[in-house]
Amino acid sequence: GIMAAAEAAAELSQALSRPLSVLQQPDCGRAARLRALEDIRAQLQARPLPGAVLQEVFAARLLRPLSRCLAGDAAERCRELALQLLRHGLGHGERPCEALPVLLPALAQRLCPPQGAEPSEELRLGLVQLLSLLLQRCGASMAPYLGDIARILQATLLDHYAEVRRESCGCAVACARAMPEHFHMQSESLIKPLMQTISHQHYRVRVDVIQATGAVIQFGNGKSVDDVLSHLAQRLFDEIPKVRHAVTTVIGEWLLHLRDRYSYFHKLIPLLLGSFTDEIPENVKLAWTYWEKIGLQWEKENEEDLKDKMDFSVSPSHYPKGETRPGLGCRELVSRNLSKILPGLCHDITDWLGSTRIKASQLLYTLLLHAEDHITQHMELLLRTLYQACSDEESEVVKNSVKAAELIGTFVSPKVSLKLITPAFEQTPKASCVMVLAAVIRGSPKEILQPHVGQLGSTLSQAGVCQRSEEVFYMEQLLYCVQALIEVCQEDCKEISLQLMKVLVTIMAIPSSQDLKEKVEKTMSSLAAVQQLESFHCLYKQHILQLLEWVAVSCEGWTCYSPEVLQFEVITTHSGPVIGEALDDFILILKTCLQPSRDPQMRLKLFTVLSQLLQKASETINSQGLFPSYLETVIKDILAPNLQWHAGRTAAAIRATAVLCLWALIHCEMLSPKEILKVKDELMPQIIASMDEDSKITRLMACRIVDVFLKVCGRQFDADKFKNTYTEVLKRLDDASCDVRLAAAHTLANWFKCLKDSDVKSSMEGHVEFLYQELLVHLDDPDENLQKAVLEVLKEGSILYPDLLVREIEGVLHKHQTPVYCNQLLHHIQSARESA
Repeated sequence: GIMAAAEAAAELSQALSRPLSVLQQPDCGRAARLRALEDIRAQLQARPLPGAVLQEVFAARLLRPLSRCLAGDAAERCRELALQLLRHGLGHGERPCEALPVLLPALAQRLCPPQGAEPSEELRLGLVQLLSLLLQRCGASMAPYLGDIARILQATLLDHYAEVRRESCGCAVACARAMPEHFHMQSESLIKPLMQTISHQHYRVRVDVIQATGAVIQFGNGKSVDDVLSHLAQRLFDEIPKVRHAVTTVIGEWLLHLRDRYSYFHKLIPLLLGSFTDEIPENVKLAWTYWEKIGLQWEKENEEDLKDKMDFSVSPSHYPKGETRPGLGCRELVSRNLSKILPGLCHDITDWLGSTRIKASQLLYTLLLHAEDHITQHMELLLRTLYQACSDEESEVVKNSVKAAELIGTFVSPKVSLKLITPAFEQTPKASCVMVLAAVIRGSPKEILQPHVGQLGSTLSQAGVCQRSEEVFYMEQLLYCVQALIEVCQEDCKEISLQLMKVLVTIMAIPSSQDLKEKVEKTMSSLAAVQQLESFHCLYKQHILQLLEWVAVSCEGWTCYSPEVLQFEVITTHSGPVIGEALDDFILILKTCLQPSRDPQMRLKLFTVLSQLLQKASETINSQGLFPSYLETVIKDILAPNLQWHAGRTAAAIRATAVLCLWALIHCEMLSPKEILKVKDELMPQIIASMDEDSKITRLMACRIVDVFLKVCGRQFDADKFKNTYTEVLKRLDDASCDVRLAAAHTLANWFKCLKDSDVKSSMEGHVEFLYQELLVHLDDPDENLQKAVLEVLKEGSILYPDLLVREIEGVLHKHQTPVYCNQLLHHIQSARESA
């Protein structure tokens, strides 16, 4: 066999002599070189030889000429054939390492700058694949050539052809694994080119670069971690899941196996935990699997140190819903590194890039979940950060920050947290402070919060907190804060029920949407429920006097801008029947604030409230039937002074509302005939004047009120009163409003009725005559409804002086467009005479 092998080698060597001698001629042309190389290939293919034989021929005869050709032949096809032949020899020969002294310089010459400029992409790829093959077959024997390999890879990692970059990454990994004890000498030189290509547009290149970086640092110089961290962190934002997967793997491996991992825990942990919120479940699972292994490994390595904690580690009774508690090693790793991680992270939560802020806010939650009560020593920095993050425009950042604040409630004693939050609140309460407080309350266990309920109640109900702003967003957060207190503390809220009612009334009083008002009402109902009360009306019943006193403190100085005016409106209109039990305070506030000298807009607001209540008196202010005993005050001290005429639109609106209130009193029959007699002298002149107001509704109500006054006490009028009344009512027959004209006619009919039974009838004949003449003009009015109404008035009036009326009718009959009504009137007078 040995003889045969030697023969085969000699035979092949002989066959190769001719083509090899052609290749060695200095003036050999391209075609001849190509033929020679093809000939070599044909000879090798014709004789499949054992590795030992091939090795011998290859080393002795082929290696140098082929390497020379590869490094310097001008023809691409020749270089390509030389590469194929070298690959064959190195792949099948027995001792490929012997080729290194010749071959590596040739590779370097072809691939490294300055002279290395293989123009063909395919060939550059082939050359790097050849290097790969060498690394695979020679392993540690390549250590002496590490400098050359590093120089080659520095160039090829930045090649324009993506496949060359990928192959180079593979070489870097193979090189790192093949000679770890030498590799650290050169590993740093690869970091720069790797980082220059880590954001390549092809995601497969990015994945390969990340894997290569992992190996280069793990088997090389660990100090390079600092140079690559920011680049890897950036790749956690990569939109391709496989790229993020690669980062997680590399960081996980480093945390388990990097020689200096203990120095880098604080830098690497945030990157691994950042993957817990990846949108791809597979990536999340990968990160958790690594993290659990890392935690367990750390526990083993620090067993002595942890002895006490392992024995006494009790699971907290109050733990966030839906979360699994991480193992002891994981918790300790975070707690011990938190002071190094937090400052940078808190800086990232306020970064200008939205995606960074979202990632940082997610990570903050994860870290706090691990740190548990170790959060306490970082509270000041944390709160400052959360106040800012809760006012972020990205809703995700706000959501995560609120969740993080809930963990403060879970793990930090309220003694500490409230002591720090409350001052921030009282200086300049911002919506974000209120959000953080609400979250801390939500996260807290009931029994631990219980001793602080009183303090929370008084903080929230301070004017500086709950009346700081009318901004709806701020008030909504305040509402959530109250809701959180009620949800967590349940029946313990009884002791701060009044303070919470003050806050809720304040929120309801700001000008806002119906939606917010409904939410407040719902919250009131839950505050009632935790106290075993049937409805929020019962809450008002419990607190109505204190609430009225609370707003009344400043009522001497109210203007239309005072929030107390709106709060007063809420307390009086929202409490339903309960206000009927607090009339002393209610009337006193109205009396104080409705003096004519006070701010007109504010008076208008209060009159509107009063008229609303009067329209449903039996369900509100008269629910206990006690309102009539306050009527005199209401009329003499409140309504009468405000019916006085003053210039201006607001004054007119106030008079209009006062007239409405008076009408409501009469309409619901609270102002009985007996009461009307007491106040008629005060009111009659002003009501008559009100019939001339600009507002149609005021003129209409005034007519109706005069009508009622006539019915009740018209018979006692003196001549002047009769005269003043009819002259004003008569003008209303020319009113622009049809309703007012009809009401005026109705009132005049009553005027006639009263005069008929009056002692002053005899002195009024001239006035009656004038009235007949005016009414006859209206009997021919274009409005048929008014004609019918005036006919009824004249029928009523004809009883006084029938003959006089008949004469007047006959004087105008021929002028009337529709004499039918005159004729009906004459007929009526005639029938009356006959029956008499």
